[in-house]
Amino acid sequence: MRSRVIFIGLALVVLALVVLVVRKERVLSHGTPVLLELAPVDPRSLMQGDYMVLDYAVSREVRKTEVSQDGLLVLRLDENGVGHFVRRHTPDAPLAPGELLLGYKQREGRVRLGAESFFFQEGHADRYAGAKYGELRVAEDGSSVLVGLRNAERQPLGRDVP
Repeated sequence: MRSRVIFIGLALVVLALVVLVVRKERVLSHGTPVLLELAPVDPRSLMQGDYMVLDYAVSREVRKTEVSQDGLLVLRLDENGVGHFVRRHTPDAPLAPGELLLGYKQREGRVRLGAESFFFQEGHADRYAGAKYGELRVAEDGSSVLVGLRNAERQPLGRDVP
């Protein structure tokens, strides 16, 4: 009986992990591509080992407004696919054409979009030093996945050039 309970518990954990992975894969394959401008960060604290701490200009704009713990932001994409903060989403205000939702959480005084760290292979920090945009895929419900970084010309960073 005890081993059956342990097996069922383990199966539930594995099932939960599979569901999370499937959701993220769905956002990657069907989400809207959005570029978010990275806010200036002290370069001495930007790189730490094999990851980069990200801060977004959108997050800083939202911090200037009154923010609840968790919610959705409304963004509008410009002609280059760069997302700009419009307002916080309220259920009674429908989205205008060209607007999309992006989920956020407020933690420790920061507005977090769920993609505040970008991990890369150790020793490759110089490939990402010129990052000016974070590239996300955003689902209709506002969930997002960070897929890469881009330079000032909005070109992908970190890919090997043949």
